[in-house]
Amino acid sequence: MIDVMLRIVADGFVVIIFLIAAYSFIVKIPKQMWKYWAIRIVLAGITSYLFAKLIAYFYQPETLRPFEKLGVDAGAAYLNNPGFPSDHALFAMFLTLAVWFSTRHKALSVILLSLTLLMGAARVLALVHTPTDVIGGCLIAIVGCVWYGHMPEKVVKLYKRGEKNE
Repeated sequence: MIDVMLRIVADGFVVIIFLIAAYSFIVKIPKQMWKYWAIRIVLAGITSYLFAKLIAYFYQPETLRPFEKLGVDAGAAYLNNPGFPSDHALFAMFLTLAVWFSTRHKALSVILLSLTLLMGAARVLALVHTPTDVIGGCLIAIVGCVWYGHMPEKVVKLYKRGEKNE
């Protein structure tokens, strides 16, 4: 039973995080701001992903995943690579930051951050990642996304005008 719960948290939470992020984008961002944020979110995602692949090319702290070292079965889904950085952690943190930057909705952002941290811990407990893999994925997402979080004053005015029209 614990194995099933661990697999649900380690693998399934990324789907829940995605669904909450999609809801946030559709419901919390004024329609006239969708294009603006869609472009920024896609660019932040591409930047984070490319940055992660570049770092992984030059730096791999481990060549084997924890379950391989221990000679046991993996407790969650994984790609056949050394594991640094965690793609799950990268994607989940990227979505968390995209929701925060685009909506500034504290409750949704805290929920997403909590789910991201739980998912990362579950992936470590499932032996598919080391803590370094998960932390690396989160940090790379932060670096990849932070450039897209600043809103120019002109955009802030449009955003506030959109809130008044709702």
